[in-house]
Amino acid sequence: MRTLLISLAIACLSACSFVGFPGVYKIDVEQGNIITQEMADQLQPGMSRRQVRFILGTPLVEDTFDQDRWDYPYVKRNGQTVLSESRLTVMFDGDELQTVTGDYLPAAWQDPESTDAAEPTAPEAAADPS
Repeated sequence: MRTLLISLAIACLSACSFVGFPGVYKIDVEQGNIITQEMADQLQPGMSRRQVRFILGTPLVEDTFDQDRWDYPYVKRNGQTVLSESRLTVMFDGDELQTVTGDYLPAAWQDPESTDAAEPTAPEAAADPS
């Protein structure tokens, strides 16, 4: 009888790790660098590493084997569920900023054909009656 109770208790406790305790509140956990579009828009080609670090902060990942690459990952989770995720990678050539890739592209690196914005000449043509 004692062995049966002990094995039942072990089975019940091990089931809690798979299912979780009901009614337990799980907090949102943010990890990484929070980067906004406004921060990314301040980046310009040719900026120094110090200027980029001032705007974006210290990178979470500085590649040991490639000193010219900085990664700024960000993930927000609630338990095992990923709520949001973003990544920004900055590449340097020596001390000058060369490329920016990721989810937040600065205006200097965006392709003009890929945006849905109207051409700058369209509002002027509509306003000019001649």
